[in-house]
Amino acid sequence: MAIVEMELFTDQGNNAVVRLPERKYPGVVIQGDMLNSLVTTTFDAIEALSRSDLGDAQDLLRELAAQLQTARERYEAALRDHRIELPY
Repeated sequence: MAIVEMELFTDQGNNAVVRLPERKYPGVVIQGDMLNSLVTTTFDAIEALSRSDLGDAQDLLRELAAQLQTARERYEAALRDHRIELPY
């Protein structure tokens, strides 16, 4: 384990935007419980598809997409607020 200083661009919520040393662009730190939720939702959607339950699969995938979109919007807002171009 290494202890390093990093730049924090947002508050320390479920997906903080930080820049690690020697990195040009910030990244998103996802808390373990949130990561578990994303993985669980993904596998639940796969299971629903294997049962041919398209309605459930769509609901789960919408939930997953909404969580990821929220993280991306927070990332983009943090970079915009600090006048950093997006890496994409």
